[in-house]
Parts: sequence; structure tokens; C-alpha cells
Amino acid sequence: MIILVLNSGSSTIKYKLLDQSRDYFLLTGGSAERIGLDDAFLRHQKHDRQDEKIVRPLADHRTALKAIFEILRDDVPASLKSGADIDAVGHRVVHGGSEFLDSTLVNEDVAKSIMDNSRFAPLHNPANAAGITLCEELLPGVPNVAVFDTALHQTVPAKAFLYGLPLEFYEKHGIRRYGFQGISHGYVHNEAARIIGKPPERLRVITCHLGNGCSITAFDGAKSVDTSMGLTPLEGVMMATRTGDIDPAVVLYLTKDLGLSFEEVGLLLNKKSGLLGLCGESDMRDVLESAGNGDEKAKTAIEIFVYRIQKYIGAYVAALNGVDAIVFTAGIGENSPELRARILENFGYLGLEIDEAKNKENAAVFSTPNSEVYAMTIRTNEELVIARETYRILTRSKS
Repeated sequence: MIILVLNSGSSTIKYKLLDQSRDYFLLTGGSAERIGLDDAFLRHQKHDRQDEKIVRPLADHRTALKAIFEILRDDVPASLKSGADIDAVGHRVVHGGSEFLDSTLVNEDVAKSIMDNSRFAPLHNPANAAGITLCEELLPGVPNVAVFDTALHQTVPAKAFLYGLPLEFYEKHGIRRYGFQGISHGYVHNEAARIIGKPPERLRVITCHLGNGCSITAFDGAKSVDTSMGLTPLEGVMMATRTGDIDPAVVLYLTKDLGLSFEEVGLLLNKKSGLLGLCGESDMRDVLESAGNGDEKAKTAIEIFVYRIQKYIGAYVAALNGVDAIVFTAGIGENSPELRARILENFGYLGLEIDEAKNKENAAVFSTPNSEVYAMTIRTNEELVIARETYRILTRSKS
């Protein structure tokens, strides 16, 4: 089975064409990056394994998706001229609400629910839905499977997912912490257990997905028991353009006293805040460069970013009554030894010791042999998880 995987994030779209019959062998893939920014580009790994970077305007996700299909059509013509060589498309969908506790085959009702849940994930679900719609247009008759980021966190107990609101707001309107980025958290959690050499059920693990969007998850054994994102992907640690945790009364002040509309507040909190709001740069690579050149605003933004993550890790250590491993993943987590070291410098009290050389190498385990807690860097592979789930759902639907 040939599976096309589309992983649409808030500012990126990753794509891979995988051959399930050959242990999910990668045929080709790439990503559209910095969508909506002036320096947007596509990075494509051709079927002959040559990488190419294509700089072109990518105003929005639909434009980026069309560009990806054009590249695939040129690189693997048979696959996209008729759709005959693609057996299924697997999609990452950020918010499944309370309707979807598992991956599912997309039909009209599912597509509608994905769009309905856009009110809780305005940066993501519309992009996910656009990918599904475009695949239906360009690959008619090819099944689409939705794999939900929220599904992993269905094991979070009520003490962690309920807010201190009257209970009827949860019971009637579904207002609760859902958690997100579960595809990535679940993958690196299992990989951490494999590398350590113990079953996931025997480990307490804190996973840190740090990219354009950021979240922290606490695993007690095989289960997610708490996570930093909430009703929407806005709650939690500060991110590239998102505020993370703020006093809810800030919203009241912005609307009542400053006269902002609800739409303007939503745009402010989701797309104009975080690193961007504090120092004018949303990409951590640019923020680090600016800080290195002496920009005080960039330095402060990094300090806030690090501090918020440290607080969540510390809280989850308490919630788990200890921790066996702290895992970093995603663009920042996988590629910034400086930030990993700064985040972990406050956890010596746990007996955690960092091997600086291994950290600089982005080694899978960068704690010392004497460390009482594993410090780990694991490259996430959401696309592999999505492909596996797509195959599972299609196989189940045929049985």
C-alpha cells in the first residue's frame, strides 16, 4: 500500500510518500516552511534522494498544498496523474474534540466535524481540512484517514482536564483541556522507552515538543496524565506567535477597556504574540541569532521561553512523584543544544547530569552515565505514526 501523509502545522506542511509493503519505506517527501512569511520555501527530497530548496511565495496553506502536489507530480508522475499508485492519504488533524477518540476514515460528517472544531484550533484545523479537501479534488476515489492529535490525551484524568468553571460548561459545551501534539508525544515516548530498554509501563516520562507550537506532556507509565495545551493549542508554554498561559482577565481588559473585537483578540493571542510579540521574530533560529548580536528584546524572549518550560517540567515532576526521563523533540527541541542545556540547568536536584559533548551532537541520550534521570533528544516521526494508523484503519474497515 502506497500512503501519502500530510502533516499540516500552523506554519509548515510536511509530506511523505511511504510504501507500507516495504516497512513504510520513504519514496519521497519534504516540507513547505515559513508559510505566510516573505521568505517561504519548499524543501523536497527527490525520489533519487537529491535535496532541493525551492523559494516561492506561499501565502497560505492551500497555496502551499498546491505547490506540493505540483512537485510530486513532476517527481513521481504516475502517482499523481491518476492517483492509481496512491492507495490512501493520511492526515494529521489537530483537534478531534470529544467526537474522535481514535483515527477514522474521512466522510462528509467527519470533514464537517473537523471544521466545526476549528473554533478550538483556528491555526490548525482549517489547514488540516484544506489538505483533505484538496486531496479529494486531486485524488478522487482515494480514501482519506484522519489521525487526531487529541486522541492520546483521552487518558488524562478529570483532575487534570477540568477547569474551575461550573461543571455545566463541560457537560453542555465540552469546555475542558483536550491536549494536542499527541501524535508526536506518543511516538517519542515509545521511542524513549525503547532506547532506555524498559517497557513504557515502567517509566515516568516528560516529553517536550518544542517547535513553532510547543507543549509538554507527562506520562505515568503508558498513559498521558497531563499536558500543557488546553481547550485550544493556545494554552501552555509561550510559543512562536502564541501567548501560552495568561490571566483570562487580560481578554476582558483588551475587549472592554481597549476596545478590541473578539476577532482582533483571537488574532493577537494566536498570531501576534509569543516570541514575535516580544522581539519581532517568530522563528527561534532568528531569535537566537538576534540575541547573539546583542538584541536585548531577543534575550528576554528566550529567557521567558526557557523559564515557562522549566516551570511546566517542574510541575510535572511533582505530579508524577519523580521522573525517569525528560525528552526533547521537534524543530527547537531536536536542534538547539543551547536551549536544551538552559532548560535543564535547574534540575540538578533530581540527580540529572548533562554530557555537554553529547548534547552538542544532538545525541539521543545526552545525560551522563551517572545521571539519575535520562536527558534525551528524539527526532519525532509523526508521518510514520500517521501512515501506520492509516493502514490500520483501512485494514479494519475492510475486515
